[in-house]
Amino acid sequence: MRAVSLFSNCGAGDVGFRNAGFTFEVMAELDPRRLEVCLLNHPGAFGVPGDLRETWGSVVTEWHLRHRMARPDLLAACPPCQGMSSARSGLGDGDDAERNTKEERNLLVEVIKDVALVLLPRLIVVENVPQFLTRKVLHPDTGEKISAANLLIQRLRTRYAAFPIIADLADYGVPQTRRRSFLVFIDRELEVLKQLASHKRLPYPVPTHEDSQVTVKEALQSLGLPSLTASPYFKTKHRSSGYGGLHFVPRWDRKRFEMVRAIPKDKGGSAWENSKTVNGTKSPSAGPDDAVCPTTGEELLRPVVLEDGQPRLIKGFRNSAYRRMRSDAPAATITTASGHVGASRTIHPWQNRLLSPYECMKLQTFPDDFKWGDALKKWGHSNVREMIGEAVPPHFTGLHGEVLKAILDGSIDFAALLPSTDVRHTRQMKKLEVAPTLFSTPS
Repeated sequence: MRAVSLFSNCGAGDVGFRNAGFTFEVMAELDPRRLEVCLLNHPGAFGVPGDLRETWGSVVTEWHLRHRMARPDLLAACPPCQGMSSARSGLGDGDDAERNTKEERNLLVEVIKDVALVLLPRLIVVENVPQFLTRKVLHPDTGEKISAANLLIQRLRTRYAAFPIIADLADYGVPQTRRRSFLVFIDRELEVLKQLASHKRLPYPVPTHEDSQVTVKEALQSLGLPSLTASPYFKTKHRSSGYGGLHFVPRWDRKRFEMVRAIPKDKGGSAWENSKTVNGTKSPSAGPDDAVCPTTGEELLRPVVLEDGQPRLIKGFRNSAYRRMRSDAPAATITTASGHVGASRTIHPWQNRLLSPYECMKLQTFPDDFKWGDALKKWGHSNVREMIGEAVPPHFTGLHGEVLKAILDGSIDFAALLPSTDVRHTRQMKKLEVAPTLFSTPS
């Protein structure tokens, strides 16, 4: 099975498709550093660097040089999600189409359309954050308000039937909460569309862990990693040898370390709830909005900034930032900001530190043989953490790839496919606000 990848990042998500039987022959990525890592893991692929709005023609040309007019079996695309994500502040209302359109990345589905209508892949898979299905942009032709997902569906509807879902990948054995939207497009000429309709099934796998999600404690303990600490009192215990040099964490100053150490372990507590002061004494009267102990005037071990020389609590983020992960639940979503204590639930459940890049990589289900080359040495841990955080977990793409391969080679086990009545799909049909005929098989 031959495939093309757009917005490939470091190629990790495509590793899952590869393991299911797809060979990526052309891969495109804006950042040459990410593309370098990508091609280390897909050595037979031709890499197209740069902005796909300008380089998508090179993707088409390279494919045709290799295969003349043959069609790809799969086009996989993961356009940047930052312009959609609810994790970004200042994005405004999801219906503020004019403002959302100013974020040009929200219209990168046009590149997917351009490549798809020339190469005519038999299947297309698009992954993004849930807001991809609903956040409005302005239609480039008509100016009407429309979601990027709807825009792509409309652009391709003559040739392709579309199947949307939003799924938490923890339901598929990924040891983190990771809600993502997916669109699978199937060429309307394929007989399999009628088969899917008659069996009332979707081109997605049935969840494997819906009632038995893998907890972060189970996942981390299974790795058998040496303990680390961000303590400023030790010079070496923040780093471990081996593991590709990726099992390390930043060392903190005393105040930050003591703030995290004061958070109760395993229960998902936060520094906002700390009752100890920076001098280690417990405040008997601290309220939830206090930055200092009302009795002694000592600063509390809470997230504070100085304003006019006086400490005050950092505004916002109380439900997510400066908070430990719960041991008895899947990890919080691994993001590009996994190296920041003030980002969403990045603190280790029981050790006083952040998760290491290696732990993030394994919670993202990267295989042990994933190749990083000199990425860490050349570009630093922040760049590696960003690649890890933006990846589609290859465990899921492997499961999904097996379904897609079976659709193409005629070996489908329909009982292993997601029912068309599943809420992961039916809720999105309502959100998309498009005619059901766009998703149905041709009469």
